[in-house]
Amino acid sequence: MSEITSPAKSAVQYGVFFGVIMVLEFVILYIIGIDTITNPAIGIVINILNFFALPILFITLACINFKKKNNGVISFSQSLKAGVTTAFIAALIYALFTVIFNLIFPEFTQEMLEKTRTMMTERNPNMSQEQMDMALSWTEKFSSPFIVVPFTLAFYSFVGFIYSLIIGAILKNDRPQGY
Repeated sequence: MSEITSPAKSAVQYGVFFGVIMVLEFVILYIIGIDTITNPAIGIVINILNFFALPILFITLACINFKKKNNGVISFSQSLKAGVTTAFIAALIYALFTVIFNLIFPEFTQEMLEKTRTMMTERNPNMSQEQMDMALSWTEKFSSPFIVVPFTLAFYSFVGFIYSLIIGAILKNDRPQGY
């Protein structure tokens, strides 16, 4: 008989894997000099990975892992706990990495703002300077660690919740009556 554990404890390792993969994506793209602002196709691929494929994969693995450790039983609520925990841990790792990265390389944010300015000018040459300044000031505000960390945690937790609803409905296997 396998040892029964909590869904959250079972999901932590998958959240760590997910978070580390997102960090590695960022680091690799940074090292080879590819950014998602000037290369929107790469941005689309990264977004599909980080907001669709990887969450579904790791939430499913976390739920299956818990189900295996819990004698083949997983309730809907346990699936939700495992999924949201997986997404939250991944988001925490990625958000903290982003904050640390921006502290180590403060010029990175300024480079991204300049690239954003260039792309905005190319895509909308009729944009007034006032509109441009306002858009860039909002972009800069949303780059603040006080915004990045809570927004990343909330957004990935929400994504994890939505995917957990679906995955939980598929994998749910309640304990038989009288057990």
